[in-house]
Amino acid sequence: MPKGEGKLIAQNKKARHDFTVEETYEAGLVLQGTEIKAIRAGRVNLKDSFARIRNGEVFVHNMHISPYEQGNRYNHEPLRTRKLLLHKKQISKLIGETKEAGYSLVPLKLYIKNGVAKLLIGLAKGKKKYDKREDLKRKEANRSIQRELAQRQKGTY
Repeated sequence: MPKGEGKLIAQNKKARHDFTVEETYEAGLVLQGTEIKAIRAGRVNLKDSFARIRNGEVFVHNMHISPYEQGNRYNHEPLRTRKLLLHKKQISKLIGETKEAGYSLVPLKLYIKNGVAKLLIGLAKGKKKYDKREDLKRKEANRSIQRELAQRQKGTY
């Protein structure tokens, strides 16, 4: 199964709007027992999350996993920092690339693949305001073209 495919749990749509993603990496997550249950229930938010490299390890911050309903006193903290599992070569490559100005690690998708939770992180560069406007114009133009084509096919034009 290619990376980024599996049962999609959460997606960070804002990341694609705010950043230009150049490379993606599939990472495993170190989770507690109630966290994986909450993830399988779809109680995750990636909106303001980001990843950082610290002491040769990659951690994801601000990823909100809601407490599990049946978790009682063994429940987890929703915004705790979680470790990502990557190969040593990938981490060393990311260290070199994130030291360049403007690059950051952004979580894009959280999904379950072969029974294991995976996080797709992207090496991304921030977009300028005019780039965002340009993308919105391009999307709107494509939508109007598709609308016109659909009307012509129906014969109601």
